[in-house]
Amino acid sequence: MAVIDLQGFVADLKDHVVEHGFHVHDERHFIETYTNRQTWEVDLHPDRACDGPLDMHVALEVDPRSLIMFEDELIRVGEGGEPSGDIRLPLTISFALPPLPYAPDLLILATDLAGVGSTELPLEVSALDSFAAVTDGPVRAISIVARVEVELAKIFFGRDVLCDVLDRCSKVAEFLLDRAPAWIDEP
Repeated sequence: MAVIDLQGFVADLKDHVVEHGFHVHDERHFIETYTNRQTWEVDLHPDRACDGPLDMHVALEVDPRSLIMFEDELIRVGEGGEPSGDIRLPLTISFALPPLPYAPDLLILATDLAGVGSTELPLEVSALDSFAAVTDGPVRAISIVARVEVELAKIFFGRDVLCDVLDRCSKVAEFLLDRAPAWIDEP
């Protein structure tokens, strides 16, 4: 029997994102057979963006060694003890926009988003320029990624672990949705 209910955590996470104004599209669970590494993925978007242009992706990666370390920590502290919050799982939240004919300046966008995400949701902003043909101009696609860590102790005790992160995600999504029409449509 598993010490920690990760399936339940992901189910609760899906309910929690709905409470924060997101719509869940799909969920996947992968298990690597050789190492037993697991990944849960959830596709979602803000409620107001059902028809685009913003899509989001949440991925929880589980290394079995982390689960074993946490089980050892529970045994060490004993029943009623408080396990360390040092054992964590990475959670990645990605924001994706379609190719943008009038893409913003990347440095300005990254600076603006740093203020929206704050220290609670550090964001990486990147762009990919693609050329359909050599004679065509570049089309820029922008990707925004947030990486946070989730404490296994908080998951184990059923404590709220992502409310602040989801609030920030909602603000980032609104920021992007408010500006996307200028980046997609001709000015």
